[in-house]
Amino acid sequence: MLIRVGYDIEFDLPAPAPMLTVLNLHPSRMPTVVKPEIMRVSPDVPLTHFYDSFGNFCGRLHAPAGRLRLTNEAVVTDTGRLDEYSPDAVQHKVEDLPDDALQFLLASRYCDVDVLSDTAWSLFGHTREGWSRVAAICDYVHDRLTFSYPNARSTRTASDAFNERSGVCRDFTHLAITFCRAMNVPARYATGYLGDLGVPYDPNPMDFSAWFEVYLSGRWWTFDARHNKRRIGRVLMARGRDAVDCALTTAFGTAYLRKFHVISDEVESY
Repeated sequence: MLIRVGYDIEFDLPAPAPMLTVLNLHPSRMPTVVKPEIMRVSPDVPLTHFYDSFGNFCGRLHAPAGRLRLTNEAVVTDTGRLDEYSPDAVQHKVEDLPDDALQFLLASRYCDVDVLSDTAWSLFGHTREGWSRVAAICDYVHDRLTFSYPNARSTRTASDAFNERSGVCRDFTHLAITFCRAMNVPARYATGYLGDLGVPYDPNPMDFSAWFEVYLSGRWWTFDARHNKRRIGRVLMARGRDAVDCALTTAFGTAYLRKFHVISDEVESY
């Protein structure tokens, strides 16, 4: 299948400010691109790119005062298959994990593992290690939190979400990641496009989505506590410890969001 992805985002800046972006497809998606991305910045200011420590393709620019518009569009091929499922995937002992997975056991800005560790063991200590434990965590988080855009805020940690029992997809993801890490399962944050493909149409405006990946049986697997079901058509943009590492834009100054339009839909051709 072919999936068209893209966005049209506008900010108002009262003063010039440097800005970082993570608004391109993840490098792992490059082999599936059939219509390349064309990221445009208006007004036309220099945009340079680099790879961060997680392998994400990032941009940097110096935004002038006034209106800043960022647009992009691409078409990718996708298998159309559901997220992979492996109920027999096993959990590794910490001492057997690869070095690069260890950082995904640690607390991070939004995943306060130390705060929720005892809670995690009381809730999931009786579950079978491996896939079953992660699935139990997803079930719990999905049932505990109520999805609410009006209650969204950028400072909410996993423990805040646990106590307040509401949030958006990043909060579902942070809480599930935190519980996994507390149970010694490496878990990393992922974000990208997830259109209404293979599910009933949602009339609400499209947004970017957050999900997570866990390390079991020698590889990474996709889980989604927000939707709590296997989906098709995920198009990855970034991975990291939590939303800090995958922030779509980071302005080193004041930037007011004025427009936010995201595209992720199936197309016949390009």
